[in-house]
Amino acid sequence: MPNKITVTISGTDYTLMSEESPSYMQKVAMLVDEKMTGNMASGRVSRMDAAVLAAANLADELLKQQAVSENLRRQLKDYLDDAGKAKAELGECKRQLMKLQQKK
Repeated sequence: MPNKITVTISGTDYTLMSEESPSYMQKVAMLVDEKMTGNMASGRVSRMDAAVLAAANLADELLKQQAVSENLRRQLKDYLDDAGKAKAELGECKRQLMKLQQKK
């Protein structure tokens, strides 16, 4: 069941509905408010422009974090592949060692 919460962003109240917790939704609203307030600090940016700039900045952060995530996934996959190869090599070394010990 969706949670419903009223938040204030840039002086305007908005009602949000989400499956997320109210505390999480409040954090989201605070982040957007923070970005918009920062954009409007100079006094030369309209509320609409501040909202668009906030959205652009948040989208930029999202895309950069997605790239970092994807890079970490690739590195983890490479490490797991290397670990699998090392395990296979270890198994082969153990087999060879047992063969040599049996020959003695």
